Amino acid sequence: NGAVFSKVKGSQSGQDSTRWHVVKKFLGLISSHNIPVYLIDPLILGLVDRDIEQIRSSDGPSPECKYFCAPRDFTTFALLDKTWKHEVGLFRTAEKMGFQWLKIINKDPRLDGMDDLSGIEIPLHYIFKLASHAIHLVVFYERSGNYLWHGPLRLKQHMDRKFVPFRKLHFGRYPGAYEKPELQLVSIDDLKVHIPKSPSSFLEEMSQSRFLECRYREARAFFQLYPDDASLDAVEFRKKAKSLLHLAVLTLNNLGVKFWLSSGTCLGWYRQCNVIPHSKDVDLGVFVRDYKADIIPAFQKAGLPLKHKFGKVEDSLELSFQGEDGVKLDIFFFYEEDDHIWNGGTQAKSGKKFKYLFPKFTLCWTEFVELKVHVPCETLQYVEANYGPDWKVPVKTWDWKSSPSNVQYNGVWPVDEWDDVIQIY
Repeated sequence: NGAVFSKVKGSQSGQDSTRWHVVKKFLGLISSHNIPVYLIDPLILGLVDRDIEQIRSSDGPSPECKYFCAPRDFTTFALLDKTWKHEVGLFRTAEKMGFQWLKIINKDPRLDGMDDLSGIEIPLHYIFKLASHAIHLVVFYERSGNYLWHGPLRLKQHMDRKFVPFRKLHFGRYPGAYEKPELQLVSIDDLKVHIPKSPSSFLEEMSQSRFLECRYREARAFFQLYPDDASLDAVEFRKKAKSLLHLAVLTLNNLGVKFWLSSGTCLGWYRQCNVIPHSKDVDLGVFVRDYKADIIPAFQKAGLPLKHKFGKVEDSLELSFQGEDGVKLDIFFFYEEDDHIWNGGTQAKSGKKFKYLFPKFTLCWTEFVELKVHVPCETLQYVEANYGPDWKVPVKTWDWKSSPSNVQYNGVWPVDEWDDVIQIY
């Protein structure tokens, strides 16, 4: 097959067809061991996406090598961990075929928890090198928020740092979180491979996939200083807060509204990997550009009636929904300026407005109470803006108008707008 391609219009140099041959060999290797992999290479998926309809419907041989011959150092595939267990035989066969390989292991975060930093290591990445091309096989693990996770690629001391140009890898600089993809089998350059059904959605997801692990070690140190509240009230509140958060996540995800853990809920995740038992509510942030008019009806339909609505879409919007047994859900809307981001607060009885300033931030995935949710990637700056340098010390009495480090007085709502901007139910 490669010979056919190398003759086509004289266009394929030896280097180009080498890439195709290495991919073909790798696919042969894994199919001989019944290992299901799928293609996640951003460069090739980008090219494939442009011709996706054609690729889906084509059944004849390709006239030229258009995709797997494209210039690149690597081709990236994904492997679902639970689909495969016997690597020894695979490496033996790989060596017989002329591959050199490298296996990168690291701690299994799924076993990390408050009680146990188990230190059990799992394979996170494999690299198979042949001639001038290499295959990067990224191992994805299923986690309890029902999503897929891959770990970072960190070389151990003794590893050959020149084995491949590691800096050019597309996966592994950070851990990443993904939804389980729907796959389809297609023929690309006469090679049968599985790819995500919608390459463009996968590439979009990839660009925003960075994952932050909860800081178990620091949380454990926190609980040594401030033993966890194990009272019945605390246990009950956490249970209610978790189920409220599960309902909120479901509702906002169904609407396609991007949100993140904010205020006390974010502090709880960052400081103690859990809900703060004396916090009394669940706090989420949403960029105002992602606001949808369906948010209120969707929550009401989910059994969470609107408790209050302050502000308006153009200024200082916040929504509060009543969960069961007195736990409420607060959604704060954030406004982006050139050099900072802010959200607003309103005092119902006086019409006074407040503004909370945050340094600009981006969003990362994390896992919290068995949910895949966003948090600000720059969590420390976000938490410090809100709670000041002493955020590590628990505070039981908190006044939303004066306690936050980043609060500013922001004038008063005009009286003729009160009916619109101060609605209490």
